Amino acid sequence: MWHDLVVVQIPIVEKVLRTVAVYALVLVLFRIAGKRGLAQLNTFDMVVIFLLSNVVQNAVIGNDNSLLGGAIGAATLIAVNSAVTRWLARDPRAARILEGTPTTVVRDGTLVPGALHSLALRPSELEHAVRIQNGDNVTDVARARLEPDGQLLVTLKASRQGATRGDVEDLRRRLETIERLLTEIADGRRPAG
Repeated sequence: MWHDLVVVQIPIVEKVLRTVAVYALVLVLFRIAGKRGLAQLNTFDMVVIFLLSNVVQNAVIGNDNSLLGGAIGAATLIAVNSAVTRWLARDPRAARILEGTPTTVVRDGTLVPGALHSLALRPSELEHAVRIQNGDNVTDVARARLEPDGQLLVTLKASRQGATRGDVEDLRRRLETIERLLTEIADGRRPAG
């Protein structure tokens, strides 16, 4: 029993190479599938991910059911992912190739022709993102784009954006000035200023 837990049943180098190869394959498959699949997961996407993990399991572990073999595979996955993440943070060209570039879906209140279709986005998903940003509909949007990480970023037109803290502070100062002037007028004094 202890023997099966700690004795790796295939060479460690093979285990590492299998894990790296499967990581690269899954990375390529997700890149081909497109950016929408990364952050906008629906029920069908979750089913695919769960089945995918089961499908590639044997490719990663090979003919090895040992605890140590699983630990080596897990450590390899974490190490490879960390290395790729650091590489992408340092190399914009690699990030463009592996992650892609943002795709504009709305420009100045108008849908970019074909953008939703090519990204497999439903209009309801875009409308939801607009509402989250306090817009009423697409005509309120200056620009909306799908980022490589799958996030849908919406920038409302200036006329449709809510007040900022700076706007509120400016309004407060103006109201204080008006109140002071009204008090001076009511007291019969000549307003200063």
